[in-house]
Amino acid sequence: MVTGKGSYDAVLADEEIGKILKEGIDESSVRGKRVLVLTPDGTRTAPLPLMTRLLFTYPGEIASRLDFMAAVGTHRQLSKEELCRLYGIGGEERAGSSFLNHRWDRPDTFMKIGTIAEREVARISEGLLTKKMDILLNRAVYDYDLVLVLGPVFPHELVGFSGGNKYFFPGVSGGEFMHSFHWLGALVGCMGIIGKKHTATRALIDRAASLIEPRKICISMVVDGNILRGLFVGSMEESWEKAADLSETVHVMHVKRPYRLVIGVAPPMYDELWTAGKVMYKLEPVVEDGGELVIYAPHIDTVSHTWGDLLSRIGYHVRDYYLAQAGRFCDVPKAVLAHSALVKGAGTYVNGKERPRIRVTLASGLSEKECGRLDLGYRDPGKLDIERYRDKEKEGVLVVDNAGETLYRLDSGD
Repeated sequence: MVTGKGSYDAVLADEEIGKILKEGIDESSVRGKRVLVLTPDGTRTAPLPLMTRLLFTYPGEIASRLDFMAAVGTHRQLSKEELCRLYGIGGEERAGSSFLNHRWDRPDTFMKIGTIAEREVARISEGLLTKKMDILLNRAVYDYDLVLVLGPVFPHELVGFSGGNKYFFPGVSGGEFMHSFHWLGALVGCMGIIGKKHTATRALIDRAASLIEPRKICISMVVDGNILRGLFVGSMEESWEKAADLSETVHVMHVKRPYRLVIGVAPPMYDELWTAGKVMYKLEPVVEDGGELVIYAPHIDTVSHTWGDLLSRIGYHVRDYYLAQAGRFCDVPKAVLAHSALVKGAGTYVNGKERPRIRVTLASGLSEKECGRLDLGYRDPGKLDIERYRDKEKEGVLVVDNAGETLYRLDSGD
């Protein structure tokens, strides 16, 4: 069962949100129980201070403990001050709960919760992956009676739509499985996955999540800027599916023609190219063959807080570049290769010649030399007058502000 409501033009009030939470989280599962809330970090738009305050009321007032963990995947750790800002908490509230990072950087963080057999991996991935996979999870999850997964749902380059069991994988997971399903996403390709509910990658992480023993309840949000358009509380898969249906109406923009030049303005919440790559993922479908996509991010001077050295070594290339030279990159984690290929976008690699479908250019704090080393284009952000390019759709130019969460898709004409 799923409790919730939402629509394209809904605006959920605090009272409605509190009622949905109380109806969707049954009292017997929280009274006197230890509860962990998994949330995104600061790279997703979400009203976490509001939701934290409401959860302190229910189920917080009847749970024996209510803790929060930022499911950072392999993003950088948040400082104590950043965690406080993320959840909108003060010293008094903090004394009654713990606010934690997923410490993916520590080997002792993880425990093995099971294995997915080779045959099943092959079936789910439609033959693209053919090996058994051990599933590792943050052992802290098993310190709780109930896990509440609280997160927004948007179109996503690896699993179709974000949210749901993605807060376990990669949110609080590690090991080869985490890297493998990222690579599966790259093998299929962003445009074959993004904005689709039924994907092999989603099926694989749902299967891994079925091995988790503590009870799980999903609180799926659909946000539109600072507005909460929808909230659905219930089982992991059903809550997520209802939110994904609504996200498709809120976060997908249909256009009638492709553009020769698309400029995506990255918001401040993306402080590295690793996360600002979402600008590319959401806009790639509406760039014409041979066109250019510019990630405009003057505030970004870092490739990746975690994987920057590796990415500086290998650069950004299309998927087939890596497939044709697998031996050269066997020491590079698959999630890094996947990120590289997804940011570069669709293309081919034939007879030693790489041919990306479009040009990806950075107008950022990264120098021209650094962009060249990354095999990405460069534009001087100080000389790129965004205003000059606005309102020129008829000339084949599109400027998108706050890019990275709304998917632009060519209208099929149906």
